[in-house]
Amino acid sequence: MTMYNQIFKDKKILITGNTGFKGSWLTTWLLKCGAKVYGYSIDVPTKPSMFEVLGLEKQIKQCYGDIRDKKHFVDYYNEVQPDFIFHLAAQAIVSTSYSEPFDTIATNVIGTATVMEAIRQTTWNVTAVVITSDKAYDNVEWIWGYRENDAMGGKDVYSGSKGAAELTIKSYWHSFIKHMPNVKMGVARAGNVIGGGDWSCDRIVVDTVKAFSNEMAVEIRSPKATRPWQHVLEPLSGYLRLAQALYEESITNGEAFNFGPRAEQTKTVKQLVEDIAVNWGMDKDKAVQVTGHVPFEEAKLLKLNCDKALAYLNWHSVLSYEETVKMITDWYLGYYEGDSDLLILTQQQISEFEKEANLQKQPWAV
Repeated sequence: MTMYNQIFKDKKILITGNTGFKGSWLTTWLLKCGAKVYGYSIDVPTKPSMFEVLGLEKQIKQCYGDIRDKKHFVDYYNEVQPDFIFHLAAQAIVSTSYSEPFDTIATNVIGTATVMEAIRQTTWNVTAVVITSDKAYDNVEWIWGYRENDAMGGKDVYSGSKGAAELTIKSYWHSFIKHMPNVKMGVARAGNVIGGGDWSCDRIVVDTVKAFSNEMAVEIRSPKATRPWQHVLEPLSGYLRLAQALYEESITNGEAFNFGPRAEQTKTVKQLVEDIAVNWGMDKDKAVQVTGHVPFEEAKLLKLNCDKALAYLNWHSVLSYEETVKMITDWYLGYYEGDSDLLILTQQQISEFEKEANLQKQPWAV
């Protein structure tokens, strides 16, 4: 198998927000591809953290800084002169947007503007993938998946911050970047990502494994709320595939793409917890305690239409729901039982994912 035509091998790749959950998985995957990874993050966001558990700081070049600090970031970007940049740095927790609305908007909007400001001043060849969220869409809770040309921006601060980030990207693109032959850029939207190594607050899988590791039931607010769950490697494979297509000039520059799971991946919160319990070896009937306490309003339904990614990138999700749940459970059991090298386990899960993608004739994995 030749992953992504080996375009990342020996390339300098800058990841903002690399110390987070998705950033740690992306860093591990790109290192596996032979890339030279550079990180830019404000801090290590959780304790424990996947970034620290995997010892990633020893394997990359790391810079700590605030993505809202334009001069500091632009100076670092110009120092690195990356071949690729993946912008993940964000305030990514919906509940935090209610307690820290101003910081959420500042990080997600001004932080995005900082990255766009760096890109527009680029004098070398660079391929940029800017990641926002499915929450960028104005969610009217209809049954259809949102398409890339649907309206941006919801009623809550988090959705508003992501919608505003999208408008910032769009305005920089049309004002400056589309006229720059040395820059290839795409936008990626995904959501409800789950996987081993996440310890963010108010996340259902995190709450579940913490409770199960103490042989306790997990308290859930909205057992009937449905989400289109996808393993973290699914959207990351989309981000990397988008970068590949831009780099190889096989798609139109400046487009946005959704990366989401198959329709059958949509399950209730209660179902997900019970299925993790079964894989954990717990009695699923004793795994859930419904509190009914909802501290903030949450969307009941939000899903993406990924036809564009299928048509133009020949990308689709790889794992079944059952495989997703097993991979997550295996990772956290490896951590909480303390008998696994988590870096090796993570690399093995990436290899398993690549192998499955190859069997399904995904173009990036053949």
